[in-house]
Amino acid sequence: MIAPEPRKTRTTSARPTLAALLAITALGVVACGTMLVEVPLETPIQAKLDVSAFQRVLIAGFVAGGSEDVDANQETVRLLRSQLRSKSSFRVLDADAMPLVTIAQDQQKAASGDAAGNLSAGDSSGPMALPERIREEKDLEPYERLFANTAYWRRIGEEYQNPLIVTGTVLFTPHTRSGFVNRDVEQYDSFGRRRVAPVRTFLERKGFILRPKFVFIDGRTGATIHSESYREEVLYNAQQNTPALSSYFELMDRLVPNFLSALSSQKVRGTRVLLL
Repeated sequence: MIAPEPRKTRTTSARPTLAALLAITALGVVACGTMLVEVPLETPIQAKLDVSAFQRVLIAGFVAGGSEDVDANQETVRLLRSQLRSKSSFRVLDADAMPLVTIAQDQQKAASGDAAGNLSAGDSSGPMALPERIREEKDLEPYERLFANTAYWRRIGEEYQNPLIVTGTVLFTPHTRSGFVNRDVEQYDSFGRRRVAPVRTFLERKGFILRPKFVFIDGRTGATIHSESYREEVLYNAQQNTPALSSYFELMDRLVPNFLSALSSQKVRGTRVLLL
């Protein structure tokens, strides 16, 4: 038995109508998708260290070197204290930034005196010399033994009622780099039509490198409980005159969230874009 012809005709005519409806719906979705809404988000980050035993924190000072245009010891102490006061529950202790380079050199002289006494007893070993001027990373290496001097840091802890002590090294050095970089350049053809094309250009750039190492010491025992090292770099066009202190703060802004996350839980704020 053959199916009635009208049934076949109705089915065939309905297909283009359905396709048209789907096309119209898709256009509507695309049109609505051009409406962007930013939704604020907060992501909690747990602290890396368990510092529940400490109510006080002492930002003691740093072995600093590099650029003479910035006192990296003083500036780092001020910045970290300010950040901890506003973004942690610690009681931040007020004290002069410790001149750790001078302190380490004094300890070196005392150790040299002891070594001289040992030489007479047949012991030829002695402490490694400390560079008077810190210019690069290798100059910091002999200063590392200062942070292993538990007796010294225990005395500092007793003086300030056993706080968490934050110290370390900071190297802030000028830096230059030359090479080819891609730059977007506007171009116009003979008809006046504009287009943007990438062009490789040789540039000389200058800036700074910041290498801090944060050392966390238990003021009750003088022992190091944690340390973290970072490296950040910023470069500018050679014609741009950016003050060294401005570059220092620009680089520290990138590092401060990592420093804070070691001591206390933080909330990273951001946004998510939704299409409506």
